[in-house]
Amino acid sequence: MSDYRALLARARERIPHAMSSGARVLLTDPEVLVEGKNTVIRNFGDIVDSIRREPLHLLQYLLKELGTAGNIDGRRAILKRKLSEQQVKERLGSYMATYVMCTECNRPDTHLVKEDRIMILECEACGARRPVKQMKAQQTEKVPVLEERKVYEVMIEDLGKKGDGIARVDQYVIYVPGTSKGSKVRIFIEKISGTVAYARLATE
Repeated sequence: MSDYRALLARARERIPHAMSSGARVLLTDPEVLVEGKNTVIRNFGDIVDSIRREPLHLLQYLLKELGTAGNIDGRRAILKRKLSEQQVKERLGSYMATYVMCTECNRPDTHLVKEDRIMILECEACGARRPVKQMKAQQTEKVPVLEERKVYEVMIEDLGKKGDGIARVDQYVIYVPGTSKGSKVRIFIEKISGTVAYARLATE
């Protein structure tokens, strides 16, 4: 289960009934759609409204983390790269853990303030305060996304010159023989060389 799902479940369990039944919807699930070579978050406006953050702040975070360009189009966000729903949700989960969720009471009712060039997250529910940069630094220390001899579920986004399927997970480009464009498959990673991985269909 992604970080996004875990944060969503935890937040909804802990908020008071009166708050959960109010007008503001908390932690809206992203509606992700691939259009050609682009990925569209159709309800981007609803997401930023629900977590009360500036659209440009969230967009810039996603573009940096996902290594792509993009823009806001009305209530949608358009990312100039094919991405899976899981990739988008994971980055949204990281954003919420860093810029939204209170680490003391686990509620999303917070706001950001700047003090001496340091961004501070203030909780409106319990009054806790913490610097955002310190939390961000802790989160970047994570295990590699892909490991050899492990099974993953991916979407085949393109076909290579030799007909092999191509999937992408974070910075990795994965070649999977015997697959077709647009299919979701379970793969076994045989070898990783830099940011290129070679896999086969999982037999499990």
